[in-house]
Amino acid sequence: MVYSARSARYEKMDYRRCGNSGLRLPAISLGLWHNFGDATLLENSRALLRHAFDLGITHFDLANNYGPPPGSAEENFGRLLQQDFHPYRDELIISTKAGYTMWDGPYGDWGSKKYLVASLNQSLRRMGLEYVDIFYHHRPDPDTPLEETMATLDLLVRQGKALYIGLSNYPAELARRAIDILNALGTPCLIHQPKYSMFERWVETDLLEVLAEKGVGSIAFSPLAGGVLTDRYLTGIPQDSRAASQSRFLSSEQLTSDKMDKVHKLNDIARSRGQKLSQMALAWVLRRDRVTSVLIGASKTGQIDDAVGMLENRQFSEEQLRQIDAILG
Repeated sequence: MVYSARSARYEKMDYRRCGNSGLRLPAISLGLWHNFGDATLLENSRALLRHAFDLGITHFDLANNYGPPPGSAEENFGRLLQQDFHPYRDELIISTKAGYTMWDGPYGDWGSKKYLVASLNQSLRRMGLEYVDIFYHHRPDPDTPLEETMATLDLLVRQGKALYIGLSNYPAELARRAIDILNALGTPCLIHQPKYSMFERWVETDLLEVLAEKGVGSIAFSPLAGGVLTDRYLTGIPQDSRAASQSRFLSSEQLTSDKMDKVHKLNDIARSRGQKLSQMALAWVLRRDRVTSVLIGASKTGQIDDAVGMLENRQFSEEQLRQIDAILG
C-alpha cells in the first residue's frame, strides 16, 4: 500500500474535534474486540484493517483483554502493524485499556497502580509500540482510591507511554470527580467511552452534560446494541448469529417480541430515509456534536462500507426524531 499525505481516502471521512483538545477523531472508529483474536484468521483481520484505513478510519481501539484469548487481539494487531502499517504509525490513533481481569492473582484487574502500570507495559510489548495514543481505565474500581488510579494515568502520560488519557464505563458523577483530579494533576481527560445506542440511552440524562461542561470528548461503544439494530434479526435468529450461540453479550432471550417490534418500526423509518437500519442507528448516535465518534465492530468489509456510507445521510428531521422517540418509549 502506498499512500500520500493527501490521499483521497481522507476525503470520505469526517474528523471531529475531541472535546477541547487539539485531536480530531474519525466519526467512525474500528474496535478490535472479538474479531481479532486467535479464533479469527489473521488474513481476515488484515483485510478489515486495510479496508478501514483505506476509507479514512484512522482510529483502532483495543484493550488488554480483547481476543479471545485475552491479549491475542493486541498481539495480532502488533503483527499487522509491523507488516502493513508501520510506515503509517503517525497517521493512526491507537488506543488500549485496562480494568477488567487479565491475569491470575490479586494484581490482575481493577485500578491499582500495580495493575495499570504492568498492564500497559504488557500491551506495549504485545503491539510492539513505544506508546499508545489513548490509554483508558476500562471500568471504575470500587476499592482503589480514585486518586491512586488517576495519578497512575497521569504518571503513564508523563512517562511517555500514552499521549492521552480516557475513561470508560464511568457514571456521570464519578467521571466528574476523575476529570477534576486529572485536571489538577495537569493531564486532562481526553475522552470517555460509554455504552450508548438507541436501546441504551443512560448517557443522555447526565453524562453527556458533564463531558460537555468539562470539555471532554466521547466515543460510543455498542452503538448497534450488539447487532440488534441491524437487519440481522429482522426475519428470525440465524444459526450462525451471536444470539444463536447464546453469547454472554447477546442471547435469544434478549430478543423479546416487544424489542423486535421496535426494531421493525425503526427499520421502516430507516428505509424511508434510504438507509439500512444499522446506518440510521449510527447516525442517530452521532446526531449531536457531544459524541465525537462511534465505535463499530466488524467481521466483514461490507460492514465497514455500510458504516462509512452512513456519513452521506446523517441528518434527521424533527418529525423523524419524534417518531424514533415514540418507538423507543
